[in-house]
Amino acid sequence: MRIIAHRTIVEYGSLYADAKTALDNWYKITKAAKWKNLQDIKQSFNSVDYVGNQRYIFNIKGNNYRLVGKILFVHQILYIRFIGTHEEYDKIDCSTI
Repeated sequence: MRIIAHRTIVEYGSLYADAKTALDNWYKITKAAKWKNLQDIKQSFNSVDYVGNQRYIFNIKGNNYRLVGKILFVHQILYIRFIGTHEEYDKIDCSTI
């Protein structure tokens, strides 16, 4: 999977050091993935949720953080649309972000 933009993960990890290891692990697993559908993602991340409009929610570091990604399976691209705390996540509309 090609991830747009890795820099977002790096920057967020530098601001929130407790999330860095979990984000790096998520990136490593996702980059190596060849997902074709939600079931494939669930084999890598059991707690992933699909919220519509090609948006998938990943729990990071025991659900302390959330990552919203837009996945285009045909092109094997994941666009990072949001990374934030659970509290920040509750304030967004993740299906349109």
